[in-house]
Parts: sequence; structure tokens; C-alpha cells
Amino acid sequence: MMIMSHKKNKLKKKSEIAMAISVALMATMPIQASAQEESTIEKVIVTGTRMMDRSAADSPVPVDIISGDELRINSSSDIQDMLRTAVPSFDINTQPISDAATIVRPANLRGLSPDNVLVLVNGKRRHRGSIISFLGGGISDGAQGVDISAIPSMAIKQVEVLRDGASSQYGSDAIAGVINFILKDNSEGFEVSARYGSTYEGDGNNYTISANAGLPLGDSGFVNLTAEIKDVEGTIRSVVRDDVAGMVSAGYTPAFDFQTINNYTGDVPQYWGQPDVEGDVKLFINSAFEISEVAEIYMFGNYGEREVTGGFFYRNPVTDGSQRGGVYRGPRVDPLTGLADPDGVHSVLVGDLDGLGVGGSCIAGIPIGGEGNVFPDPNFLAQVAADDNCFSFINTIPGGFVPRFGGNNEDMAIAVGIRGELKIGTGLFYDASAQRGSNRTDFFIRNTINASLGPATPRDFVPGGQEQTETQFKLDFVYRIDAGLESDVNIAFGTEYREEEFDLFAGDEASYALGPLASQGFSSSSNGFGGFPADTSASQDSTAFYIDIEADITEKVTLAVALRAEDFSEFGNTTDYKIAGIYHFSDDFRIRGAISSGFHAPTAGQANITNVTTQNVQGVLVDQGTLPLSSAAGQLASNFIESAGNGRPELGTEDAQNFAIGVGFNLAGSTWTIDYYNIELTDRVALGANVDFLEALTFAAPSGSNFATVSEALTSLDAQGIIDRQQFVGLDDLSQFRFFSNSFGTTTTGIDVVGNISFDLWGGDSRVTVAANYNKTEVDSVGTVNPIGAGRVAAIEDLLPNTRANVSWSHTEGNIRTLLRANYYGGWDDTGNGVNGIGAQVLIDAQVAYQFSEQLEFVLGADNLLDAYPEKNPGAGGSGQLYSESSPFGFNGGSWYLQARFTY
Repeated sequence: MMIMSHKKNKLKKKSEIAMAISVALMATMPIQASAQEESTIEKVIVTGTRMMDRSAADSPVPVDIISGDELRINSSSDIQDMLRTAVPSFDINTQPISDAATIVRPANLRGLSPDNVLVLVNGKRRHRGSIISFLGGGISDGAQGVDISAIPSMAIKQVEVLRDGASSQYGSDAIAGVINFILKDNSEGFEVSARYGSTYEGDGNNYTISANAGLPLGDSGFVNLTAEIKDVEGTIRSVVRDDVAGMVSAGYTPAFDFQTINNYTGDVPQYWGQPDVEGDVKLFINSAFEISEVAEIYMFGNYGEREVTGGFFYRNPVTDGSQRGGVYRGPRVDPLTGLADPDGVHSVLVGDLDGLGVGGSCIAGIPIGGEGNVFPDPNFLAQVAADDNCFSFINTIPGGFVPRFGGNNEDMAIAVGIRGELKIGTGLFYDASAQRGSNRTDFFIRNTINASLGPATPRDFVPGGQEQTETQFKLDFVYRIDAGLESDVNIAFGTEYREEEFDLFAGDEASYALGPLASQGFSSSSNGFGGFPADTSASQDSTAFYIDIEADITEKVTLAVALRAEDFSEFGNTTDYKIAGIYHFSDDFRIRGAISSGFHAPTAGQANITNVTTQNVQGVLVDQGTLPLSSAAGQLASNFIESAGNGRPELGTEDAQNFAIGVGFNLAGSTWTIDYYNIELTDRVALGANVDFLEALTFAAPSGSNFATVSEALTSLDAQGIIDRQQFVGLDDLSQFRFFSNSFGTTTTGIDVVGNISFDLWGGDSRVTVAANYNKTEVDSVGTVNPIGAGRVAAIEDLLPNTRANVSWSHTEGNIRTLLRANYYGGWDDTGNGVNGIGAQVLIDAQVAYQFSEQLEFVLGADNLLDAYPEKNPGAGGSGQLYSESSPFGFNGGSWYLQARFTY
């Protein structure tokens, strides 16, 4: 929309000035056209170009334009799921049992990390989310992307997806592409929508109420407001685990009570499904006001909050080989005495509350045997319960437990600026802006324990929180020179200063405490997600300068070049370029191409985070940790890695080379674009392969040392003065560790096909749209200093389908509007469960809308109309996972929704 479009009866000259300011400077409002106008003119884009009046068809690089109304034709109320349907190369998963990644789900464009796609709102860089995805399914491991779900779909006028590298234009992260959310800018009108839906299974009930209002700001401005509130109930797609079924079959009664075990459902002991989202509130504002004939001030921002809760893995109390270490699993013991015996039976761990060798003594473990080999010896069990000096969790939590983890997320941002034209030469357009955004998550974990505290442990904890804050100052200029070409030479240049800060907030003391039983093999910290022991803060900044030149050389030829230099306080400097062009052979056929370099700079969070998560490794729950290289534990780890002779780990930028070539053509009333791309990434920022923590500790100890457990090693090294045990709090049960550093390299190649045709049918208007993507990523090098493992290589290459496509047919006739859409997902490998060769699947979506009156519309729709599911997990009994969590189209089956929309 032009700056002046919200004010009627303005002079043509003022409209031209406004258009130049808004389009050329990536302003908040692209040209707005009525429905009738849109059928006869080409859509103007503001992403990937700083030249005014550039249409998507004439762009040297591919840009998809998705209107807000098109985006919202979907049963989901989450904008990320809407994008998955609209953009075939965009992938997002449900993320059950994924620690913090459940709260802010990582998304992928062209199969690359969430760090490799730049997100803009009104043409301005959006701040990152506070979550680092340690359990990102292999593709997103360690990524810290933008929390796209904080944006309400009702606030969106249109989305522009630039499918090409653009680091030379926008800076870090613009490798796979750029997604620009352009906010509504109406100065009048009101819309309210109420939607309710559920799955065919009857769970996952959800509702969304949203409203948008456009208001005039005097007679020279506007304020556009959007509010949304929604609630999404969780789903359960699980089976009873084999180990629990074995306990139930044997008659071990504590295992019968699933509701007590997980504090959520009585259907299964460990549940898989979409998480619960409660109190999801989003507020957005977009505003501008003309202060003179050639200048305006603008402001946009948001506030949002939500609570997301999901489940963790089951902690087994008695099954041999499945018992949870540090809580239930004891040593092998003599079944007659309960004393340690390497040739004995498995047992339940027993703690000596007044300390080993002090006062009374306790048995090493309660022997387990009986029917199904799952019954603790009743005599020893009673003996431990009767002795105030002895303790075992089998007495207090006999059925095991499933922690329930979640977080309260808060997102806010504000951007202010002034843009206009200075009377210098042919006119110098400028845009000066400042913005600040933050995303904070405060975690909670319930129905768990700090085992090292023994009987004094709470069951609910607040492990702390983390926050990402970004501040940006930006000054952009555009100057046009008449060089005798088909168009003026458009010269855009500017500078940007950006600072980001990542803060960790300490949890409650019990969430990270090293309790009195820690030295006896009981794990410290809140089990499942340990608390942060102290407040920490890390920051970094960067300064950039760029120039971006574009012109129509002739009526047929357009060329664009860009160059950007950026200096980072922590990672040095980088210079990136882009050369792009398009040649029109005729009005109906054109060829375009681009070559560019790009980069991604590690975030302050990636460089400084400490995290411990629980993962299922071949059926056994183990704690895996991420350690910053700058910490005491990180330096110890670096020494160990360096001892292998491959060098010392370092952390810097990852680099990219992009090449793209494509054609666009009109054929028999239809329009088509076909684009090939190649993206080579080197020195990718990665969490490397897991390293055995006990081996690293043993390496730091004097020669000849031999430790049975990590806890024993930490205690011994602390006593010898080699480490300070307090700097290793929460790592007592750490089996493996990894760290961020530059590591592997990949090559991604693919083809995008987009086409549409409009035609008259049955006295109404029809439109068919085709969008398809073939994408293949291959790992060229696993790295040397910090190599990634074979499992991650498999995930990067094969976890996502190589082929994605959708075909949609929309039809409007009188008061009835219909939509039918087929979504194709090619074959893929479930690398997490070791199931390869999963076949392709087609999902059908359908929608019928009735325009009851000029203002009121009713909608009935279904996503996955035929209730398709991914193939069942053949190893479902191991963890209860009925369907793969990595399914590219989810695992909830079909869903339906009803919606009423009122506009005025």
C-alpha cells in the first residue's frame, strides 16, 4: 500500500513519492489494489529488491506472494502450519518430547537449519526466539530460529517468500531464503473471526478468536490493530510401552495406574502427541502518520504470551535394562543379602541418608526378581522402608514417573522510524529506524524429582529461563540516476548496527542442587531438565554497510548487484555479494538467474548455553549435554578433543555459495515458473557428535585413574584440585557431551515449480494453483575437529521428503466458495527410529464457505479429509511412539473446523 493510500483524493505526485519510499526502502506497505485491480495488474513486491514498482514476474529472483486470506484457508491456527501448506519447501513438525523445542518449534526452508532463513516483519529483521533446539530431529539440532508462531495470521496482509540467498542485501541467515510478513495497513474496517475445531479422534480440541480493526489517525495516518486468543488441547497417539506391559502382565500393581505415573492421562503411561497450548494471546499494531508532504513516521510492534506443556520419557523403576539410572537403577546385588555382587541380580538403588560409613548402614540395593523379574524383594523393601536412615524411591514412587515439561513464553517488539524524500538531486529517499525485540521463556517441570535430595525432593520445579533480546538501528537510502537506460539506475545503500543478548535465569535451588545422595549414585538437578544454577548473560554486536544497485538495462534485460560488509564483535568480518538478472525473450517467456555468497553468524546463545537433555539411545535413557567452549567444562572437553590430534574446536561464521537459474512463461492462459538452485554450505555451525564425558574426565585425571561413574570422577577431580565441582553442577549424570563449533559441509540442490490458471466454470470463477519442490541435501564433509555422527548425516540427507507438492482448486459461484487441495509428501526415512523407505502420501483438504450476507461468512472445512496417518512405528513398544514424531505431515490424522467471520 502506498504511504498515502489510506488518505483519499491525494495528488498523483504525492502517491508516486509515497510508492517510492515504501517500495524502494523495504517499507511496511506494498501497493494495495482492489480485488478487481488485482485481476488486471501484476503484484508488486518489496522483498529481494529495493527498486520501486518491481513485480514478482519481473524479479530476477523467485518471490512467492501469499495473501493473508489465502494463508488462512487451513484448519490450523498456527501460522507455521499454514506456511507448510502454502510453501512446499517449508517444513515444520509437531515436536513431542523435544525439550524446549516443543515450546518454539524449529522450521526448515529447503531442508536447511532454521538459522539459515531470515524472517522479516514489514521489511525489518525479526528477533530470534529464546529457544535453542537441542532436540531438533537432526536437521535443526542446535538451531536458534525466529518464533514465527508469535505472529497472528489475522494481522497479515501478505507474505512474500524470497526463494534465494540474500545475505548481501539483508545480512546473516539469509541463505535458504527470506520470509517477509507484511502487516495490514487499513485505516478503516473491522473483522472478527471465531473458529473451533478438533481431530477425528475427538482430541486436540482448539478454538481461535481473532479480530482486526483499521482506524484513521487524523486525516493523514492510520492505526491497524490485531488481537488473537487461542487454546489448543494436546493429542495422544501412543501405545503402552513393552516394559510397562510386562510389569502389568506380571501383576506389578503400581504400573497399572497410568494417571499417577504421568499426571496427565490414564490411557497410556508415556504419551506422544501435540502439546497443550494455553493462554495464547497475541497483540499486533501497525501505524503510520504523514508529517509533511514528503515524510511520514511509522511504528509497529507486538506483545504475545502462551504456555506450552508436553510430556517426557517414562522413568522405569524395576525392569532390567530399562531402569532409570540415578533414580531407580542400583548395582548388581546378592539376592540373599542385598549387598553389591557383580554376578548378582539387578536391584533398586538405596541411599544412606547419614552418609556412607557414618552411623547405620544400608544395603546396596533391593534385589528384584519374582514373576516377570519385576518385583522388588518384599522383605528388603520393608526393611528399607522401616529404617529412617535408608531410602529408596521405590518406596515413594513405586510405579515410576513421566515428567511433564513446559514453559511460559513471552514475546514483544517495537519498531519506530521515519521515512521520506530529501530534495537532493533527483530525490534522495531515506528510512531511519530503530527497533528492539525480545523473546523469553520461563521453564517449569512437574511430576519429577531431584534424586540427590532423597526424601526431601520436591516434585515440581522451576528450572529457570532464557531470553533473547535484539536491538537494531538502521539507516537506508535510495537514489535514482538517469543513465539513459530503460529505467533509472536504482542505487540503494545504508548501514546497520545490531546487538543481541542472550540471558539465562537461575532456577529454584532444588532444580540444580547437588544433594547429599549425589555421591551415592543419585542424580542431581530436576530429572529431565536440570535447572540453571546462576544468572548469566552474553552479548555480541555487528556493524554492516551495504550497496544494492538495480536497473532495467533495456526493455528486455534487468541486472542487479549487491555488496555487504559486516563486522562482528566475536567472529570477525565477512563480505558478501550478489549478482542477479532477468532476460525477457518475449512477453510470455523469460529466464532469470543469480549467484551470491552468504553467511550465518553463531548467536550469543549458541556460543554460551549450557544444557542437559534426556534422550532415548537404543532403548536406554541417557543424559546428553551441551557445553559452551568458554566454560570450565568446555575447556576440559576441548583439551580432550585436541588430544586426538585433529585440532582445537573453534566457533565462527558458516559460509554459503548460492546459484540459481530459472524460467517463467505463460502458456494457454496459465503462468508458470521453474527455478533450479544450488546451495553450498561450509563450516556449518553445529553440535558435533557426542563425546563420552567419563572418558574426557578420565583424560583430565592423573595417569592410571579409573572411574566407574561420572559422579565419582567429579568428586575425585575436585578433591585433587583439578576442577571446581561447583562449576560442574548438574553434570553428575552426563553420559555424553557436545558443543557448538564449525564443522560439516553440505550441498543442497533443488527445483521449484509454481503455476496457476484462472478460468470460468459453471457460471463461476475458478483458479487452479500448483506448487512443487524437489530438494536434496548431501553431506560433503562430516568435519574433523568436531565431526557430526552418522545419525545426523542420515537425518540431514533423508529425514525430510525430497519431493513436496500441492495442487489446489478454488471456485466461487454466487454466495458459495469452495476449495479442494491435494498435498503430496514424497518418501522419507524415519532416521530416529531406524525405519527407512517410508512411502509417499497424499493428503486431501477441503473447505466450503457460504456468504450469508455482505458482512457474514460461515466456513466448514477439513484438513486431511481422508484421515491419513504415517506408517506405524514398528518399534512402537520401545517408547510407546505409535507414529514417528518426524512425520512431515504430522501424526494426528484428520481434523475438521467451523468458522464464522464478520467483516464491516
